[in-house]
Amino acid sequence: MTREQLFEQILTKKSYLCIGLDTDPLKLPQHLLELEDPVFEFNRQIIEATADLCVAYKPNIAFYEAQGPQGWISLQKTLEVIPQNIFTIADAKRGDIGNTSELYARAFFDNMDFDSITVAPYMGADSVKPFLTQAGKWVILLALTSNAGSQDFQMLRLEDGNEEYLFEQVLRTSQEWGNPDQLMYVVGATQAEYVQRVRQVAPDNFLLVPGVGAQGGSLEEISRLGMNRQCGLLVNSSRAIIYASSGYDFAERAREAAFAVQREMEVLLEELLVG
Repeated sequence: MTREQLFEQILTKKSYLCIGLDTDPLKLPQHLLELEDPVFEFNRQIIEATADLCVAYKPNIAFYEAQGPQGWISLQKTLEVIPQNIFTIADAKRGDIGNTSELYARAFFDNMDFDSITVAPYMGADSVKPFLTQAGKWVILLALTSNAGSQDFQMLRLEDGNEEYLFEQVLRTSQEWGNPDQLMYVVGATQAEYVQRVRQVAPDNFLLVPGVGAQGGSLEEISRLGMNRQCGLLVNSSRAIIYASSGYDFAERAREAAFAVQREMEVLLEELLVG
């Protein structure tokens, strides 16, 4: 999916919502547990209930890896029921030496056909570039995350006197590896006060924004600070949507939660989108 195609979906659906499929077998409605593949059935119903309200789905790969071989089967079946016009994100946070990254790229892009993958930049260019070689595929680089531990490294000041944070150097250096048609960044909604600094370095890149909903980030604040002429935002909500109910009505309640976010996004797009 190209940047223009993604923007077209945003305009069509009046939404920049990404739904995280962080599907935990321990949190599934009890009535699904008697099925052969309860994780897939849960995902299938969530997708069918929300596909017209979001532009992306983001399975967190750890939730599937933790289940062993069955988890990978559930994940593959889930990908097969996601409509083709919806952007898919493998939230895998990979990043290793070059030949290993090449194999990770083969796994998630060639074999599972994800549109994108989250990648950790700590090991530098040769750990990221193998993911950038395939046309139409995206790297979503961890830049400024929403967890408390982000303060440990991402917010360190550089010592060259330019007052940049380390996360800004990650943004600036990675701009040399890929362009806005293949490179996005993870920027947590709980870090909204730094979004303007992100946009100074990466004005045209899409930002994947976790932390809205259960983690307390503000959709309005992150939208006002981060939206660009092509929206440039994919705002993720996971638990607040998929676990809106633990009963037989879980898919219906998930739709209601997603619809509430989409309606807010529609208003913000109308107000803030320029051009």
